[in-house]
Amino acid sequence: MEDKRNIQIIEWEHLDKKKFYVLGVAMTMMIRVSVYPFTLIRTRLQVQKGKSLYQGTFDAFVKILRADGVTGLYRGFLVNTFTLISGQCYVTTYELTRKFVADYSQSNTVKSLVAGGSASLVAQSITVPIDVVSQHLMMQRKGEKTSRFQVRGCPEGQRVVAFGQTKDIIRQILRADGLRGFYRGYVASLLTYIPNSAVWWPFYHFYAEQFSHLCPKECPHIVLQAIAGPLAAATASVLTNPMDVIRTRVQVEGKTSIILTFRQLMAEEGPWGLMKGLSARIISATPSTIVIVVGYESLKKLSLRPELVDSRHW
Repeated sequence: MEDKRNIQIIEWEHLDKKKFYVLGVAMTMMIRVSVYPFTLIRTRLQVQKGKSLYQGTFDAFVKILRADGVTGLYRGFLVNTFTLISGQCYVTTYELTRKFVADYSQSNTVKSLVAGGSASLVAQSITVPIDVVSQHLMMQRKGEKTSRFQVRGCPEGQRVVAFGQTKDIIRQILRADGLRGFYRGYVASLLTYIPNSAVWWPFYHFYAEQFSHLCPKECPHIVLQAIAGPLAAATASVLTNPMDVIRTRVQVEGKTSIILTFRQLMAEEGPWGLMKGLSARIISATPSTIVIVVGYESLKKLSLRPELVDSRHW
């Protein structure tokens, strides 16, 4: 008889693909709405010199809220929603790569490592141009120049249209850097997110399996997975945050060299500069990862082919 403590992984061939994609888009959108303010705060903390504007995550949250209101926490959000496309490409690549690697290795760690890295490579190729634009929008502050590019002001009393700001930033990037400007920081992004994704999946399955052996058999698997997800995210964040800081500076400040950016950061702020924005990253990652894990695992269960539903223990 099957041990109920063993967490069964739903693979690609077990899914009803139509349900999987429709429900997946809705779930991803809800998650982005909930975590975007912390993404914006993390970006500003990583780009600022020392503590010139904000003393930390909470200080940044309060100051942005006071200066720009709730809408200030969602600068660049509309253009960032286009990353929904990359999100669907990510999960598809991940699941298909797991299926492919299974022909050569049955090790879940190997499958997760290779699939996670491959999925991130595909997703980042789509995401980087969107990130470049949205990060410049995130850095817009009233009356202050905090980015290479500034959106034009508008007559007093007239609201700035979000996509008007986006078009303005896109035109400025094209004039200054050409099409290559939209892939500024691409290599740094790959060096950040491929390891992050490749590390997260094996640690996620590892933590979930360890908890399954420590907890009673009756404990729902989804609870164990919801705890394992944030732990894996925190582990991956600590390991990859230095590269994330460098990536953000390369993209926002228009730098061309990862090595020179690293040297300048070390000279100005020392080793602790590589950990900037880590708390905001973990704070945003913890609730979002819980939602992502619960949502993703529930999504796969809801998308399970009908004939397989009764054969699974949750």
